[in-house]
Formats: sequence, structure tokens, C-alpha cells
Amino acid sequence: MDGVIYDSMPNHSLSWHEAMADFGLEMPLSGAYEYEGMRGVETIKKLARQQWKREISEKEAQKMYAHKSEVFSACKPAELMPGIKELMEQIKTWGLKICVVTGSAQHVLLDKLESDLKGLVTKDLMVTAFDVKHGKPAPEPYLKGMEKCGINPWEAIVVENAPLGVRAAVAAHCFTIAVNTGPLPDEMLADEGANLIFPRMTALSEEWQNIMKGFKGEE
Repeated sequence: MDGVIYDSMPNHSLSWHEAMADFGLEMPLSGAYEYEGMRGVETIKKLARQQWKREISEKEAQKMYAHKSEVFSACKPAELMPGIKELMEQIKTWGLKICVVTGSAQHVLLDKLESDLKGLVTKDLMVTAFDVKHGKPAPEPYLKGMEKCGINPWEAIVVENAPLGVRAAVAAHCFTIAVNTGPLPDEMLADEGANLIFPRMTALSEEWQNIMKGFKGEE
């Protein structure tokens, strides 16, 4: 969702940086992109482990994540990523299902999906941080998504923008397309095993017909 469907990562980057500073944890602006896809509480536990040299409880991590969510909610609402709606319409035209698989627990964004993408996204085909025990980079979120769609890994195409998300998709044995909508180098996505890499969502949308023809063996 973040960085693929919505241009929301700048907001996440700023809110992570500011909210963690309030608790005495350092989260650089680039950190949100590096940890993107991981469940928020898992990100906070990892930061605490690295910087405080101790484990924190689920309750403490949830409290800190709730503060991060409050800071995020005060940001200007994120717009749809340019090209995503056109891409989804093409996906539907090819007879494929669309399942949103996100590590987000941000209700302000999750609640917008159906209204912003009416007829393209439905809650029954959505996997969020509330649905899994082990978020990305574990494969569980994508395995859960395939289960909801009633498909096998060789029938799935994952569109990701984050290194940890790509790692999760590859671990789930899915064909993985990375779209680098953030500041990280392409090499970070390639090193995680992305099959294809595009510089922006509009570029993927423009190439989608050719990608699908390639899968079907058409010229």
C-alpha cells in the first residue's frame, strides 16, 4: 500500500523520525524506507534492541506505535500514486484479482482504500498488520494473500517497492516486480531478488500489457 498505492512514504518517514525522537530513539528519515513493510511494533522492537540493548514488551511497543500513528494522522493526507489506478484497471481487464498486502496498521489509510479505488480494491482481499503474526520480511503476509485469493505462488505477481517486501515475496516464491518509488538504490531491490525493477508506477503501467503477453507467450 505505502509507496505503491499511496504516495505516503514521505509522511511515514517524517512521522517515524519525529515520533521515535520523542522516546529517545533515533530513526533517520531514510530508515522508514529500509524498514518499510515490517509491522510497526516489530520495527520499534528492533530499534530498541539496537539502541537500548534490551527487549521491550509488546505493550510498550504498541504505545510507541500509537504515538507514531498520531503524528502520521496529523500529516497532509497522501494522494494515490500516479499510475496506480490505471495499472489496477489493466490488471482487472486481464481477469486477475487484486489483493493488497501491507504491513500497515494505519486506519486512516486502510479505510480510504475502498473509497479511493472503488471496484478495484475490496476488504475481503486485503492483508494488513492485524492479520499476521510475522510481518515482512517473513513470507506470511503473501502466503495469507494467496490463500485469500485461492491461488498458488506460480499464479501470483507481487508489486513491491521496499527491500523487505521484495524479500518476503521472493520467500513466498512469487514473481516479484519492484517499483522504486523511494530514495533507496535499485541495487537494494535487486539484491533481494526482484525479477523486474521499474523507476515509477507509471512506467510499470505503460509496460503491463507487454509483461502479460510475455507470461502468455504472445508476441
